Amino acid sequence: MTAFIKPNSTFILGVAGGSGSGKTYFAKELHEALGEHATIVYQDNFYIDQSHRFDHDGGSVNFDHPDSLDLKLLAKCLSELKKGLATQIPVYDFKTHTRNKDTLSVGPAKIIIVDGILIFHPDYLRLQFDEMIFFDTPESLRYERRLHRDVHERGRTPDGVKAQFLKQVKPMHDQFVEPSKAFANVIVKDLGDYQDHFEAYKKKLMMLV
Repeated sequence: MTAFIKPNSTFILGVAGGSGSGKTYFAKELHEALGEHATIVYQDNFYIDQSHRFDHDGGSVNFDHPDSLDLKLLAKCLSELKKGLATQIPVYDFKTHTRNKDTLSVGPAKIIIVDGILIFHPDYLRLQFDEMIFFDTPESLRYERRLHRDVHERGRTPDGVKAQFLKQVKPMHDQFVEPSKAFANVIVKDLGDYQDHFEAYKKKLMMLV
């Protein structure tokens, strides 16, 4: 039987920032600290199937534009979780650039943590969050982290990662991600006050469970 949480008792925290900003590390660490009381949802699962358009590493497909994501489906999934219902999360394969046929069944929880670079961009998605935190991290550090991740975890080439960063990641960050910082309740300077904010959110969210 599917677990059921009383409607309106779920707290949804949005964690945003540029690619490589430290947001995902924060979201995962917070999720681990909260244990069974929390569920984490990743924006990256909601990429639209790009296999028919993908040409080469660092090519023409712009994965950092809002149109590359099914953000309305993400909003729908969060709405279902907010109501205390289970939802079906898509699964995206970054090596084949396809959306898998199988979905990930995610059950309700008292705390939902949502991780993604563009989750504060559309107003209909912002409405799903009870609170929003943005990681404001220097571009040079974000690039170093993205390079390491894409080469070691996603089978990318260094030249492809660099080309994509300069042609797509940076322009899209400046156009869509950075402006969305204005909607955040809290802004974290990754090199300075990460631990203080982590401890504060862990304490705050544990009081809700």
